[in-house]
Amino acid sequence: MRKRSQPVEMPLSNKDKETLDAMLDYLKRSQDDEYAKKHHIRAGVGMAAIQIGLLKRMFVIYFIDENEEEVAYQLVNPVIVESSVKKVALQSGEGCLSVDDEHQGLVHRSYKIKIKGFDALTNKDVEFTATGYKAIVIQHEYDHLNGMFFYNRIDKINPDKPYPGEEII
Repeated sequence: MRKRSQPVEMPLSNKDKETLDAMLDYLKRSQDDEYAKKHHIRAGVGMAAIQIGLLKRMFVIYFIDENEEEVAYQLVNPVIVESSVKKVALQSGEGCLSVDDEHQGLVHRSYKIKIKGFDALTNKDVEFTATGYKAIVIQHEYDHLNGMFFYNRIDKINPDKPYPGEEII
C-alpha cells in the first residue's frame, strides 16, 4: 500500500474494466446495511486498485450526495490538475477500508479540485471540478495511488485544529 501505482495501459483491457466493475459493485453492496452486516464488511465510498493488490492508477468512488444524486466514477490514470488554497476536512475524521485502527484528527484537503482522466463508467476522457465531500473522497483515493494514507495528513501536534479559513463539514 505504500508503493506508487503505475499508469494503466490504454485502451483499457477487458480485465481492467471487469476489475473496476467488481470494485464499484463492492462499494454499492457495502452501503447496503443488510448485506454489509451479513457479510461482515464495512461501508466504503471509494476504493483504489492498490487496495486489492493491483499497482495500477485507477480507483472507483460511489456514494449518494446531499441532493440524493448518485456520484459514481471509475477513474483511470487520474491527474489532479488544480487545487484550491482553501481547505476542507470532515468533522468526524476519515476512515479507510484498508485501515482498521482509528486515527483521530482533521484530515486537511483542498476544498476544490479539478481532475482529469479516463472514466471507464462512461468510457470517456473526463475533466471535472469537485468541491467539499466529493473532493475529499477523490483526494483520499488519489492519495492511495501515491502510496499515502489519510492519517499522514493529520497534524501530529494539533490534530483537531482547523487551518485558518478551513471549512469543516
